[in-house]
Amino acid sequence: MNPRTILAASAVAACLTIFLLPESQAQKAGEERKGSFEKIQVHGKSLEGNLEGDSPDRDVFVYLPPSYASSANRRYPVVYFLHGYAAKAETYWNMLTVPAAVDAAIANGTSREMIVVLPDAFTVYSGSMFSNSVTTGDWESYIAGDLAAYIDNHYRTIPDRNARGLAGHSMGGYGTVRIGMKRPEAFSALYAMSSCCLLQDPQRVLPGQPAAGKQEAKQTKGGGALANALSAQAAAWAPNTKNPPQFFDLPTKDGEVQPLIAAKWVANSPLVMVDQYVPSLRKYRAIAIDVGTQDPFLTTNTQLDQALTRLGVQHAFETYDGDHGNRIKARFAEKVLPFFSSNLTPAK
Repeated sequence: MNPRTILAASAVAACLTIFLLPESQAQKAGEERKGSFEKIQVHGKSLEGNLEGDSPDRDVFVYLPPSYASSANRRYPVVYFLHGYAAKAETYWNMLTVPAAVDAAIANGTSREMIVVLPDAFTVYSGSMFSNSVTTGDWESYIAGDLAAYIDNHYRTIPDRNARGLAGHSMGGYGTVRIGMKRPEAFSALYAMSSCCLLQDPQRVLPGQPAAGKQEAKQTKGGGALANALSAQAAAWAPNTKNPPQFFDLPTKDGEVQPLIAAKWVANSPLVMVDQYVPSLRKYRAIAIDVGTQDPFLTTNTQLDQALTRLGVQHAFETYDGDHGNRIKARFAEKVLPFFSSNLTPAK
């Protein structure tokens, strides 16, 4: 018999089986194919005492796969997804339609079952930059330490780096690359989408608006958050405990660029940092980078691909027809989920 005929017959038989079940059983069968989700708060010891006054108790969205409720002894890999600037975790949760997208990927066989976690990194200046600063708090340690430990302790995860993946878009893509370089003990696979800030030189963007956050702010707040973007970067990359009430230094003073402060922006650029972290990056099972061909960050993402190639770090790089935000939902479902399904330890 033709293989397509066999597959078609199997599909019809499966549909008929559900159709012929008593209503209560058919309903239960449908429910079992859907996951669930929770909105929780996760305290960050790493964020305590931040000078911005942001709460160390962060909202976190957690997707649990279909078999989680019924298979009490089963453990799952976890994907952590970092959102973009000027948005909250809930914005991305809804935009990506996480529960429906993961349910569909599991149902159509493009993804194994996994837990998906979206933490909220919205701050007084609309974004943490997922960096380490006394002003914003140590977001690197919150993601790789506090949050990962909490999820492992409260959910049936596989508590091992080989079962943890890190992904993100724009500011979250930057965070993925940054944290990925610095914390390889926490994760084994990285997927950075349209990363911003890979080469962040304030002398190139002043006195206009900074590049980081520009696209996200347009999409999420009509540009209203642009005024905060420079402050967010300053708080993350040039903290100053002796400069209240903002507790950061700007890269200009009286219209003149301050070379030392400006250099701190450059020093926090992954394209500048990457050569120092080759041993860490080579520990990853898989690294993927993607960016749209109309994305303003196309050049720097391409340069990151070239740098990793030059340094001998295995990775995948893909461009696609799109801008900074119009394909995020589709690529999360069609690229990100299958990537982690293939590269993380499967549920067991």
